[in-house]
Amino acid sequence: MATINSFLFLLLSSVLHLLLFGCSEKVEAYRFEEMTANLRLQSHVVSLSSFMPAGVCSTPAQGTKTSSRLLQVAHKHGPCSPLKEGKAKVPSFHEILIDDQARVKSIHSKISNNADPPAVDSLAKIPATSGQSLGTGNFVVTIGIGTPKQPFTVIFDTGSDLTWIQCQPCAGQCYSQQDPIFKPSASSTYSNISCNSASCNQLQSATGNSRPCGSTCIYQIQYGDGSYSLGYFAADTLALSSSDVFPKFKFGCGENNQGLFGSADGLLGLGRDQVSMVSQTAKKYKKLFSYCLPPTSSSTGFLAFGSQAGASSSARYTPLIKDSNNPSFYFITITGISVGGKNLSIPQSVFTTSGAVIDSGTVITRLPPAAYSALRTAFRQGMTKYPTAPAISILDTCYNLNGYSKVTTPTIVLHFGGGTDLNVDPSGILVRATSTQYCLAFAGNSAATDVAILGNMQQQTFEVIYNVAGGKLGFGAGACS
Repeated sequence: MATINSFLFLLLSSVLHLLLFGCSEKVEAYRFEEMTANLRLQSHVVSLSSFMPAGVCSTPAQGTKTSSRLLQVAHKHGPCSPLKEGKAKVPSFHEILIDDQARVKSIHSKISNNADPPAVDSLAKIPATSGQSLGTGNFVVTIGIGTPKQPFTVIFDTGSDLTWIQCQPCAGQCYSQQDPIFKPSASSTYSNISCNSASCNQLQSATGNSRPCGSTCIYQIQYGDGSYSLGYFAADTLALSSSDVFPKFKFGCGENNQGLFGSADGLLGLGRDQVSMVSQTAKKYKKLFSYCLPPTSSSTGFLAFGSQAGASSSARYTPLIKDSNNPSFYFITITGISVGGKNLSIPQSVFTTSGAVIDSGTVITRLPPAAYSALRTAFRQGMTKYPTAPAISILDTCYNLNGYSKVTTPTIVLHFGGGTDLNVDPSGILVRATSTQYCLAFAGNSAATDVAILGNMQQQTFEVIYNVAGGKLGFGAGACS
């Protein structure tokens, strides 16, 4: 009996020991994983070599898996761009910031924050490539127009509605572009649009064009940096691929064009007004498109339409807001910001006063002054071990990283309506100003009523999904990292 009791005692002791120490080891393992996860939420370790401009195009692995119906998106100054511009045409970092500020001022001038608050607005894939380590906001795709089809490399822009290309005979003045200028007489499907047509009225609504016309509709559009295009509003066949062809696509045939377009052939308007490509292709694509902007100049992303868009399984959505006073823009709701894993104490009224839009053409995200001040303070606290550097243009939080090969930055998470978070990729937190100077890639607006703008640097590596018909905007992580 004693032997049996001793055996049972030893057995129970062994089981108890196993349970205690086994659970302890599991608890420690769990705590270690939790600590590691928390560290990942608090900081990024970034290699500075990833910010260096590359001279060779290296398409990411995702690019080999994309459909033949995808268009490739490239920055007009990047090594993956079909536009082979000389180094003299590549803007300096300071020029990029000046151009970006001009665009922001243009958007602010178009959007009135004194209007009533906007109400919630209850199929083919194309590959995107960045320019320099910052880029200028001008991402390009190649499309086909006319019969027979002529290829044109155009800037794509969610902040514009009208699609236009340069056209012969350039009665006014055309800038130098790489591809042959479109010749309407060489297309059997080209036609001008009547001045008294409903389409011409749509054009005036979308562009604010009040230019008088005779028998044919004339468009005139000017951008925030002073660039402009003027010509005939026309219709012809648009081809994105052999199977994605749109007869009688309405676009601007520009005979007088000047500005900061580089050698791109024109612009593809992805706004939400009636003359935009999104609206004109709605029957096939259901007003659904997405893009991914890569973090470096040597890699590519994609632009997708219809069933090819929104493929990211990790996508999380926030409501898209519609403003009848500004029908072109994609409004969203920012609810907060976290830095280093901590939610900043920013009154909700700060974001509701300004409102917010997402824009593919703005480079640096602009925040309400109070929100930016809180972000800047928290970021600086997380970067105290690095020597500071002078401000450059709109960027006032800069560091001298000479001698460093890696840096540890706090994470930055933007919170949106619907509980959606955007954990900004490291490539959208710091921007390389010079070989040694790196700056926080956010800026503050001048006034509390200026609309906040989610710029393209902070969108990098995510599949940004515009489900316009469904009234929502999605972010899918790691789509073109």
